[in-house]
Amino acid sequence: MGIFAAGGVLLPFPYYYWLWTNPQAWVNFCGKDKDPSKVMAYVSHFLKLLQFISLFSVSTLSWPPPLYFWPLFGFGQFLNFSLIAIPLALFMLNLMLISGYLYRDTRYPEVYQLLGEAGTYYGVRFGKNVPWVTEFPFGVIRDPQYVGSVMSLFACLSWVPFHYILLWTLGYVFIIHMESKEDPATRAKPIS
Repeated sequence: MGIFAAGGVLLPFPYYYWLWTNPQAWVNFCGKDKDPSKVMAYVSHFLKLLQFISLFSVSTLSWPPPLYFWPLFGFGQFLNFSLIAIPLALFMLNLMLISGYLYRDTRYPEVYQLLGEAGTYYGVRFGKNVPWVTEFPFGVIRDPQYVGSVMSLFACLSWVPFHYILLWTLGYVFIIHMESKEDPATRAKPIS
């Protein structure tokens, strides 16, 4: 396993862990003029780009993908996009010659639409009032953005060595576990 590619695949997870466990430090760092969720989104997008480049560096691209790609990729995209956006996702696939992962995973459009920026980027941890969402896919599948991302990763097994996909998946499992143990007493207080 290439150490740089493995490090790149794992790159965002320590950042997410630090933000989750130190929300007040992040709010203080951002100051009162900057929205901590928006700043987190910018940093997350950059880290996701580096993560994608790392995965791409160990990929062997070929066309057409195996038959298992389409159901895994399609349903994974459905959980992150809406049903209408699947043709767009497939178009992105053809343009990028890989799962469209960078675009889909950095924004989670369906999740983003339901949760908003603050709900998607730890706003509740930064002291914002974020309403609980139970609409599909949240009312049916626990952590749909992570489930969809993992399904899309496994759809790429014909292009990416298994151990990198497993490493990325373990990062998601860690984040899911971490986020399930949220203590409201540790939330940040907004700077006034």
